[in-house]
Amino acid sequence: MGIAGGIHWEEHGQPNGPAILLSSGLGGSGSYWQPNLAALGVGHRVITYDHRGTGRSDAHVPGDLTVEAMAADVVALIDAIGLDRCTFIGHALGGHIGLALALAAPTRLDRLVVINGWAKLDLHTARCFDTRLALLRNSGPRAYLHAQPLFLYPPQWIADHHDALQDEEEALLAHFPGADMIERRVAAVRRFNIAGRLDEIRVPTLLVASDDDMLVPPSASEKLAAGIPGALLARMAVGAHACNVTRAAHFNMWLLDWLDGE
Repeated sequence: MGIAGGIHWEEHGQPNGPAILLSSGLGGSGSYWQPNLAALGVGHRVITYDHRGTGRSDAHVPGDLTVEAMAADVVALIDAIGLDRCTFIGHALGGHIGLALALAAPTRLDRLVVINGWAKLDLHTARCFDTRLALLRNSGPRAYLHAQPLFLYPPQWIADHHDALQDEEEALLAHFPGADMIERRVAAVRRFNIAGRLDEIRVPTLLVASDDDMLVPPSASEKLAAGIPGALLARMAVGAHACNVTRAAHFNMWLLDWLDGE
């Protein structure tokens, strides 16, 4: 655990195992990966971090906030930790950071996993962002956070985890990065567009998509799979946007099988 260049990071699992770096989505917090740490930590050195501007990382983000700048933060982080290469696993925005890394610094990646990501913003996802930002602007952070599970999880899962989600809402509200930072992060992910460069990605890539994702249509992952040479697409019938959380055991099994070459 430590701070490197303003980025808060934590280490789990086996210190001498192959390195896995986990990058979360719009929320930016490394705690998102809690349901996956124990399984991935068996035989792997697992590193989580809070994106700059979120969580326990530096709240100040100078200049233009872009996905490419977030990828540069990752390169600086793995340099500071002393990693030469790692497997990078990203959810949504975190996956876009991984795609940007695969283009800008491919020698630093052993493998890449992108969960419910895209090469270019889908119009449906844009509509979802419009709705979420309208809640933030017109009703405030609590309304924004209260609606967040609707975009992340299946309906029954939300009902079954109501109390835990209420507790999480309070924790997120207490550490809310501010409306301006949310606006900047959404703007960055909206601008991200590598649709014309997918054939340049040569890192072994696994794409994970959920058929019932409320936020990102699975067709977005299909387009990534069609464009990235040799990419493998794994699909879940249910699990929604945060499928690594809602179906953690299934996701962990898939991922470890792929990492082991099965």
